[in-house]
Parts: sequence; C-alpha cells; structure tokens
Amino acid sequence: MHELNKKIFSTLFFSVFTAVLGVGIVVPLLPVYAHDIGASGLYIAAIFGSFSFSRTIFLPYFGRLSDKKGRKIFISTGLFFYAIISIGFLFAKNVETLIIVRLFQGIGSAMIMPVTQAYIGDITPPGKEGFIMGAFNMAVFMGLSAGPLIGGIINDKLSLNASFITMGILSATGFLVSIFWLPPTKTEKKIYPEKRPAPWHKIFFDKQIAGFFAYRFSYALCIGISWGFLPLLADMKFNLSSSSIGFLVMTGVAISGLLHIPMGYMADKMNKTLMVSTGGLIAGTAFLLFARANNINDLFWGNILFGIGGGISMPALMALVVVKGRDSGAMGSVMGFITMAHSLGMLIGAFLAGIIMDISYLSQAFLAGAWVMTAGVILFYVSVLQKK
Repeated sequence: MHELNKKIFSTLFFSVFTAVLGVGIVVPLLPVYAHDIGASGLYIAAIFGSFSFSRTIFLPYFGRLSDKKGRKIFISTGLFFYAIISIGFLFAKNVETLIIVRLFQGIGSAMIMPVTQAYIGDITPPGKEGFIMGAFNMAVFMGLSAGPLIGGIINDKLSLNASFITMGILSATGFLVSIFWLPPTKTEKKIYPEKRPAPWHKIFFDKQIAGFFAYRFSYALCIGISWGFLPLLADMKFNLSSSSIGFLVMTGVAISGLLHIPMGYMADKMNKTLMVSTGGLIAGTAFLLFARANNINDLFWGNILFGIGGGISMPALMALVVVKGRDSGAMGSVMGFITMAHSLGMLIGAFLAGIIMDISYLSQAFLAGAWVMTAGVILFYVSVLQKK
C-alpha cells in the first residue's frame, strides 16, 4: 500500500483552487450581465452552454491522452490557457463574443479537471479513495464558494472588468505553481504502476460506469440550472444586489465543500451506493424548494439542502470512480468520461432552463431539475447494483 505524495497533492490542490476561484468570481455575474445587455433566456443558456459544449467534446480526448502522455503537460497548459482566455472577457461587449470566449474557456477546462482528478486518483492509497477525493474536491468547492462572494463585492465596489482581471491573475498563479512544483512528466510513471489502459468500448459499456455517468449527469444538470438561472431568479423576483446573489450562491457551495472531508471519510467506511442515492434525493428536494420559492429564505434554505446533498453524494461517487479507474488502468479515460457527464449535464441544464424561461415560468425549470435528479438516482442505483 503506497503512501499519498503530499507535495503533488498540495500542488494540485492549490493550482485547482486558484483557477476555480477565478472562475467562481466571474461566472455568477454573467447571467445578470448578459440579461442587462439584452440576452434572452436562450442566449443566457448559450453563454453557459458554450463552455460545457466545448468541454464535453474535448474531455474524453484529453483524459485519454493523459493516460498515454502524462498529466503535467495538460494541467499546466490548461491553466495557462485559462489565464489567457480571461483577457477575452475584457473585450466581450456583446452576447456573441461572450459565447465565443466561453467556448475557448471550456477547452482549457477540459485539460484541467479530469487530468488533475486522474492524477489524484493515481496517488491515492487503496482504501482511502473517499477521504482523498473529498479532500481534493475541497479545492473546487472552496473556490466556487468564495468566488461568487468576492466577485459580487468586486463588481459592486469596482467593476465587472476588475473581476475579469482578478480571474486572469489567479489562473496565472495556478499555472506557475504547477510548472515549478509538479514533478517532470517523464517521472510520473514512477509514482504509479504503468498499466495498459482498457479500450474505450469496455469503458463505454461498463454498467457501473454507466450508473456513475447517469448520476453525475443529473446532478450537473441541476448545477447548470442553478448556476445559470438562480442568480437571475434572485435578481428578477427578489431584486437582490450582486453581493447578496454572491452570498446566496456561496452558501450552498460552501456547505457542500465543508462536508466533503467528513463524508469522504465516511464513504471509506460505509456503503457508498447508499450515500450517493441519499445525497441525490436530498438535492432533488432542494430543487422542489426553489420551484416553490415565495421569498429569499426559500432560496437560501434550498441552497443549503442542495449543498448537503452534494456533500453527501459526491465524495462517495468519486471514490467509486477512482476504484473503477484503477482497476481498468485507465484513470484519465474514466475521469474524462465521468467529467464529460458533468459537462453535458450543465450544457443541457442551462439550455433546458433557458427554453423553459422563454416559453413558461423560470420556476418550472427548477421543477424539471428535481425530476431529472430523481431519475438519475434511480438509474445509478439500478446500474451500480448490477455486475458487469
């Protein structure tokens, strides 16, 4: 049983934290900004969906390639790409340009997230998958929770352009840390045993991986609805300021992040399938509360519930994914495939909510999210219980 390489873990944690913090500062401000310059619900969905679209296309490719070429080159390149693309937001003064910038940002993200998660999976000792993945995902949730609040304050006190500049600086910091602190690519094979990756068709048709995919897709669809349209619902229905919207978004993400370490520890000791299913049902209940919100407190408590649901389910799910990736010898490929489910869910969630907003009431989008989340839990539970 190998020990966790703490230097690599810390480097990946910090690099991802800075990149995600930068994104978290800007993304919750985009729906309101786009709406202010005349974007319809469908165009707002396109701004969010373009990121997920390009990300979805490239995720399996970069994940698979990292199994063959190494992890560092993709992580560093993705972080550098993030920093450069941040400049593009400064020149995006219409909806069409925002969509293009988000498309390129999605390509950068496809290099970062599945490959860093695969790297963490490579160095994770057997039996500690839940705890290590939960601890690493703290970087993502800390960035996403602090980002909206910081972004709201920067926008209120300075400007939206100041938020874009901050995002670029943070991404550049993550790039420099990864370049100087991660071991050279040629030494990566010494960290974990080299194994020939399982072919794509075995990954695609694995019933358990299909269950992981279904759950991650459903959960991400809800995130796509929430991130794209909860700030807009709060602005249109309750007239909240940017800072208040940032605090609202931060609450649920922060709670989920805080739960990742204890729930990850529990996932190593308890039934992971039961934890994932329970968390998914709680997340679905949160979306029912969003759909019926009569005041800001309903949105607040719904966000708390959604955070609890994600905090319970995601460490257990990712522990299952790490075990499957290790057994298949294709950690990057499996991570890329599961992260593709996340990206595809956010893409469809954003467009689903945008279409519903344009033809009906925005609250109905959250009701649809609740039903999809419930279906995802059922598909996950049935698929994972079956043997390959």
